[in-house]
Amino acid sequence: MHIQTILNRVHKLKGFVYGKPTVNMMKPTPILEVPIRPRRGSRAICSSCGRPAPGYDHLPERRYEFIPIWGILVFLRYAPRRVGCPSCGVKVERVPWAEGKSPLTTRYTWFLADWAKLLAWSVVAERFHSSWHAVAGAVEAAVAWGRARMDLSGITAIGVDEIAWRKGHTYATVVYQINAGRKRLLWVGEHRTAKTLLKFFRWLGADRSAAIEFVASDMWRAYLKVIAKKIPHAIHVLDRFHIMSHLNKAIDQVRAAEAKQMKRRGVEPLLHHSRWCLLKRRHYLTGRQREKLASLLPYNLKTIKAYLMKEEFHQFWDYKTPWWAGVFLDAWCRRAMYSRIEPIKAVARMLRGHRELILNWFRAKKEISSGVVEGLNNKAKLSTKMAYGFGTFKTLQIVLYHRLGDLPRPEFTHEFF
Repeated sequence: MHIQTILNRVHKLKGFVYGKPTVNMMKPTPILEVPIRPRRGSRAICSSCGRPAPGYDHLPERRYEFIPIWGILVFLRYAPRRVGCPSCGVKVERVPWAEGKSPLTTRYTWFLADWAKLLAWSVVAERFHSSWHAVAGAVEAAVAWGRARMDLSGITAIGVDEIAWRKGHTYATVVYQINAGRKRLLWVGEHRTAKTLLKFFRWLGADRSAAIEFVASDMWRAYLKVIAKKIPHAIHVLDRFHIMSHLNKAIDQVRAAEAKQMKRRGVEPLLHHSRWCLLKRRHYLTGRQREKLASLLPYNLKTIKAYLMKEEFHQFWDYKTPWWAGVFLDAWCRRAMYSRIEPIKAVARMLRGHRELILNWFRAKKEISSGVVEGLNNKAKLSTKMAYGFGTFKTLQIVLYHRLGDLPRPEFTHEFF
């Protein structure tokens, strides 16, 4: 079967004909070049208005990189026509295999972008004898195409959080759709300020914002302020993940302070190697951690008191109604304030300050959770590591939209991926 026949089967070009290919085997990587010429009688298309127009002249021949086969680089060669468009003047024709002045064919662009979802960009560039910048450009083009055509209907539940993406406490705000049937990244904004989140709601629009019924977030004050202003009708959920993380941090502070105090007094270092047996849930403990915890429980330590209060708080999530959950929460906070353990008292004050938002977890029937957001955040961190070499916020956006945005892509008659 001739190469022209294969190309016509997998990459047919309306109005154009493939010529006789040539192969250069003298270079380190073999190169296959396939000339293209206009089909007889076909008219060129103006690149500005998309209408047929009479020919004007030809530009020098260009090479467009196509998908490599069997380790052989493939290029399409064509001398673009200039057209005398009655509406736009003299313009270069539009060709169906590439966009604008891109040296990559559209199919090769999407081929690289598809592989870049699975592998690091540098690995994709190496495997297909391309460059990191070519892969980055392909991903950027795929993201631009998908973002322009993404479906924003049916968004009724969102999750708001931040991720650290550079050293020096550099954060980005991320907003996810967390509907039961669809979970994806909707928007990424630089920094984690109130202005940043306001940009998301301006991007989403007033009508779509009004359709949001549930929102999950952490207790960052800037987020709470904007959510209360822009979607006051939505049930705002502060779920168990963030609350329990505050309790764990409090226990860690108590343990560290008490361990240092024991060391200064020269007493037995009971809390040595005890961090994870105090922070993990009991059913996740290893055998050695269970033994360590059992040896600590008989001692009258502040750390053990804090640990027992944390374990008691887990009962809060078993309640069915917000009223009874509120009764338990109030009683637990009173005991915490009498505990004389300052980090635990700080958590109790925080819980009292956000009481209604915490009880919204029960009003939402326990179906909306920031745990989903944290899972997506873990994927986001992995995605940024796999890109390698990005150093700007724009590249961060492209990486996250590409991997987590669930963006649409065009349908082709033949899939190479």
